[in-house]
Amino acid sequence: MASVIDYATQGTRIFFSSLKSRIIPEEYKGNASQICAAIVKECWNGQYFQTSTTNFTQFWTRDFGWCTQSLLKLGYHNEVEKTIRFALNRFQMQGKVTTTLTPGGKPFDFPTMAVDSLPWLIHSIKISKFPVYNYRNFLNSQIKRWYDKVINPQLGLVRTDVHFSSMKDFALRKSSCYDNCMVAMMAQDLEDLKLYNPLAQYDYQSLLVHHFWSGQYFYDDLKKQDYVAGDANLFPFIVGVVKDKEMQEFAFEAIRREGLDLPFPLKYTKERQNLPFIWQETFLRNYESNAIWMHMGPLYIKALQQVDKTRAEKLHQAYVQLIEKHKTYPEVCFPDGKLYSSPVYNCDRGMLWAANFLTL
Repeated sequence: MASVIDYATQGTRIFFSSLKSRIIPEEYKGNASQICAAIVKECWNGQYFQTSTTNFTQFWTRDFGWCTQSLLKLGYHNEVEKTIRFALNRFQMQGKVTTTLTPGGKPFDFPTMAVDSLPWLIHSIKISKFPVYNYRNFLNSQIKRWYDKVINPQLGLVRTDVHFSSMKDFALRKSSCYDNCMVAMMAQDLEDLKLYNPLAQYDYQSLLVHHFWSGQYFYDDLKKQDYVAGDANLFPFIVGVVKDKEMQEFAFEAIRREGLDLPFPLKYTKERQNLPFIWQETFLRNYESNAIWMHMGPLYIKALQQVDKTRAEKLHQAYVQLIEKHKTYPEVCFPDGKLYSSPVYNCDRGMLWAANFLTL
């Protein structure tokens, strides 16, 4: 659990940053591609890729992992390697891989240990061909620690009796589909990197389909409640663990039917769905329920291109219009497409996720 000091210092910094952006929002010149290119360039601070130019000026493990492939395609090979080395050095000094590093380089988890931190770090290492030999012992120790804390060894799935942080970090889910996709991704990546792999004994394609597939869509978590979640129906295909095209068509049709991709993608859920959230969500009501999240949007559009090119292009153009309207790449929007805000928080601007838009 992050310390009280970590919460206080980072929370205060983000509050004043979002207040400043509410009063004087930073705007970029040009068309959508030029705007996004300028944002990505500005997110490189000389040491590492920070998650945004505004509120989240620190390194977030999962956010960097979401963007690593696109950053490489955009030619940021040296910067990606430096970012991974920066993060690994600081994680190794503290003996743990966490969700984030403060701008000062201190590792901490928000709000608690996340299932996906180590998998995204490992994935970034693999796809960037980062020279891992100096960190092999550290990574192997972290894999063992992660496995012991996260995995139910009888099932091979994420434990249901512990609250882990995740991409939907305000929600209290029980072994989410997204988290188990991260497990499946890491199982393959560990094999490719020849690192310690306690996950090799499990067949994750079969496990994900058996435990999460309803016949029409993937359940959000092992509670198997009757609603459609955007991340649960995107990441089995993003990480490549489920390759069945008909299943992908069903899952994406469920997303479309629920309106999770309108006016542009992608919402976590249509409504709050009576899901429990951590207490901090009181101050950011519906921040992670039916709001539209810009980290998933380009990933969804890219995957949608495989099954419905016409709709994918329509949603791509909706992104172009949004970016050019606000002259930035924002963090999150209300269900009607307006930029998200609350009495204590104004949505971030200038997200590193713009890299994924540039590679659509």
